[in-house]
Amino acid sequence: MRQHAVFDRLPDQHAQITTLMRDYPAGHNIGWHFHDRDQLVYASRGVMTIRTKVGTWVVPTHRAVWISTRVPHAITMSGMVAMRTLYFKPRLARSLPPGCCVVNISPLLRELVLQACRFQFLKMRVPWQKHLIEIILDQLKAIQMVPLQLPHLSDPRAIRVTERLITQPGNRLTLTNLCKSAGASKRTLERIIQKEAGMTLGKWRQQLRLMEAVRLLAEGAKVTHAALDAGYNSPSAFISMFRKTLGTTPAVYFRAAGARGSN
Repeated sequence: MRQHAVFDRLPDQHAQITTLMRDYPAGHNIGWHFHDRDQLVYASRGVMTIRTKVGTWVVPTHRAVWISTRVPHAITMSGMVAMRTLYFKPRLARSLPPGCCVVNISPLLRELVLQACRFQFLKMRVPWQKHLIEIILDQLKAIQMVPLQLPHLSDPRAIRVTERLITQPGNRLTLTNLCKSAGASKRTLERIIQKEAGMTLGKWRQQLRLMEAVRLLAEGAKVTHAALDAGYNSPSAFISMFRKTLGTTPAVYFRAAGARGSN
């Protein structure tokens, strides 16, 4: 059961942007909390898993998660994580949707985030800080979202199926047999999940497998082990899905992440 979320109040309520630089060990958990600001959470190293009441997001290196004001969330680290966070005064960054989403971080936006994090606060009344804030906001307008979300479900039958998949991502039972074990037909559950999550059960399972494999890679697993443990029939099937979603192969992606280091 989700714990009560704690209000994490930030210092200096007058600053347009407040920043946070923090490094976390593998497996570290940040419990349920929320802020009175929008936030962009970026890991210059490692992989984060963000949970809210409506879904789960896996955030690999070079990506960030956008979390709207007052959305309760918890974060788990896979591998050592160098977290760099920008907290935006409400209604300052209006280009991103309410709720949560994983977004691409361009090389320019990455450098802007790292530069901003050299200072605890950025304020519009300081000319050079005003310029930095405006460039960051301009970059957010062109940001692209990444499909690394796993929507949570509310129907008891759908929950039984998806919880079994979450606890056993490598489960190779057919969807038909999984649905029967939950006391419903595949057709019924497909209709329920399509209505609640906007995707088929097969797509939901596909998302789970990709996110699980990315998390395992961040913890040091080899591509073959990550793919098979996450339920893929072969490493090549995982590599194909990874490339389709993130634009490159796992080996190239994580090698580039290591080369950049943890600023």
